[in-house]
Amino acid sequence: MTTHNKHHAAWYLWPFVALWKLLAIIVEMTGRLVAMIIGIVLMIVGVLISLTIIGAIVGVPLAIVGLLLFIKGIF
Repeated sequence: MTTHNKHHAAWYLWPFVALWKLLAIIVEMTGRLVAMIIGIVLMIVGVLISLTIIGAIVGVPLAIVGLLLFIKGIF
């Protein structure tokens, strides 16, 4: 008897799992150093955009994606 140990995320965590897989693909295609540089740039741009109230709608998620990309590049 074989058991398949597939890691399935709960349905409400699917957007985060999809984002993490997208970041993994970016890291694989570009390499760790380039992914970390892109992550830093996205964080800086996200913070600069979020200095305005209207820009915070776009800037905060952009900075979060940059941080996740940087973290994915490290590990």
